[in-house]
Amino acid sequence: MNTTFNLENLIRPNVKTLSPYSSARDEFSGTSSVFLDANENPFDNGINRYPDPQQWDLKKRLAELKGLAKENLILGNGSDEIIDLVMRAFCEPAKDKVIICSPTYGMYRVAAQINDLKICDIKLDTNFQPDVEAILENNDAKLLFLCSPNNPTGNLIDQGILEELLAKFKGLIVLDEAYIDFAADASLVKELDQYPNLIILQTLSKAWAMAGIRLGIGMASSEIIQVLNKIKPPYNINTLSQEKALERLSDEKKSQREIRLLLEERDELIRELRKLSFVEKVFPSQANFILIRVVDANKLYNFLIEKGIVIRNRSTVVQLENCLRISIGTAAENQSLFKALRELEKAFTIQTQ
Repeated sequence: MNTTFNLENLIRPNVKTLSPYSSARDEFSGTSSVFLDANENPFDNGINRYPDPQQWDLKKRLAELKGLAKENLILGNGSDEIIDLVMRAFCEPAKDKVIICSPTYGMYRVAAQINDLKICDIKLDTNFQPDVEAILENNDAKLLFLCSPNNPTGNLIDQGILEELLAKFKGLIVLDEAYIDFAADASLVKELDQYPNLIILQTLSKAWAMAGIRLGIGMASSEIIQVLNKIKPPYNINTLSQEKALERLSDEKKSQREIRLLLEERDELIRELRKLSFVEKVFPSQANFILIRVVDANKLYNFLIEKGIVIRNRSTVVQLENCLRISIGTAAENQSLFKALRELEKAFTIQTQ
C-alpha cells in the first residue's frame, strides 16, 4: 500500500469546486411512458432519445466480466478520451508534470501537449522496462503513464517494477492494458482495491474486435471515478455504441476463440520471421503484434506496400531504429505476408552472395 498517496492533494482546485452539468437523463433515470424533459424529437426511430449518460447497462455487463462494481468504471470515446480526462482532472496547465516512458503509445505525449503539461520522458531500458530510480527522482509528477503490454514493443512490464512504483510513486499511475487479453500475465484489475493510486485502461478495440465504435474502459477507485465523472461530457458514449458493445459482450466465448486463433498465428509469424536473413531481431511479444528489427526497414516497408500489405514503420522512434511493427492478421492475411517475405528473402540472398 502506498502510504504517501493523497487523492485530494492531486485534484485541481477548480475541479474540486466544480458543479458538474446535470442532463435531463441524469435527473430522471427511471421508466416512464411520456418523456417531455429533454427537448428531444418525440417521433420514435430507435435513436431519437438521448443515450444513458452513465451507460449503466453496459457498465453492469463490464463489471460482471471484470469482477468490479459499476462505480469503479468510466467509459470513454476510446481510451484517448479517458487519458485526456485524467489530465484535465488532476493537472494544472503550464504547471504540472507527467511522466511517460518512451518508446510507448504516442497519445500520452500528444494529450499532455494539448493540456500544456510538462513532459518528463524517462526512456525504457534496453529490455524495454521502466527505470524505477529515475521515475522516483521525479516524484513531484502528478501522473505516470505505463503501457503493459507496451505499444509498440509488445512486452509486459515486470510485476516487481509495477509493485514498487505503485508503492512509492506519490501521484497517480495510469496503467494502459489495451493488449492484456493477449498476454500470459493477468490484468491488475482484480487487485485494484489494493492500489488507490492506480487507474487501469482497457478497450474493446483489440481483443473484442470493436475498434470502430471507439469505446475505452477506465477502472479505478470509486473516488477517482467520481472526479472524472464531474468533467466527463454528459453523452460521450452514443446509443448505437452502447447497444453494439452489449451485443458483442454477450458472446464471450467467441472473443476467446478469436484470441486463441490470434495467439496461434502470432507464434507462427514469429517462427517465419526468424527464418529470414534480413530480420536481425524478433522482439518477444505479449500483444497482437510483433516488433522486429531488420537490415533496412524502409526498404521492407515499401516492398510490402507494393504487394498491397501495410505494416507500421517505427524507424523514426528513438530506440527503434530499423524497426517495424506487424499486427497479427487472419490466417489468410498472414499467408500473404509470408509469401511476400519469402520473395524478398530470395532477392536478399542473391544480393548478399
